[in-house]
Amino acid sequence: MAAYYTVYFDTDGRDMFLTHHNGVLNRQKLHIRSYVDSGLSFLEVKTKNNHRRTRKRRITINDFDPTRPRYDISFASGSPDDLLFGDFLTDNLRFDKASVSEQLENRFSRITLVNRKKAERLTIDSSLEFRNLRTGNTKKLDDQVIIELKRDGLTESPILEMLRQLRIHPLGFSKYCMGTAMTDPGIKQNRFKSRIRDVEKILL
Repeated sequence: MAAYYTVYFDTDGRDMFLTHHNGVLNRQKLHIRSYVDSGLSFLEVKTKNNHRRTRKRRITINDFDPTRPRYDISFASGSPDDLLFGDFLTDNLRFDKASVSEQLENRFSRITLVNRKKAERLTIDSSLEFRNLRTGNTKKLDDQVIIELKRDGLTESPILEMLRQLRIHPLGFSKYCMGTAMTDPGIKQNRFKSRIRDVEKILL
């Protein structure tokens, strides 16, 4: 069971959130992901293209403490963070790097299982907690677990069949988008309301 910390960046207008909400296939997210137990942290740009394929690009961040995270990271031209990561963002991020700031932080615990014979990887996330850095609102999903299955092509999966027998069906769940929608009642969230209701039903 490994501890994870993530802080998501977005523009003041929450353009990354809204492109996902509006169903734009060619979209990006920017975050810092920390593997708390190992002390490793990365600045990561995740890009999903029109073919629903996801590409990740990341760079190591030194001296970032997820137990006492900074909330003043700026990639404005000439800033200390821009000098370290500006070139990386210029090469990989489509948004103006100077326009992004921290929006939402997320903590959770993860178990990772790998089936090398079936070329599949299963992650089980629990103890999810979101804190919106704009509104100050928090949301805990203590009794909910997120299972994500990644596999090579259409290879038959034993775990997928087990989940089907338990009547556990796939449900899209972006931690950034769902966490934002559940902690900011003022943001546009029509597209996510049915998923939020599904989450609330599980928590009852």
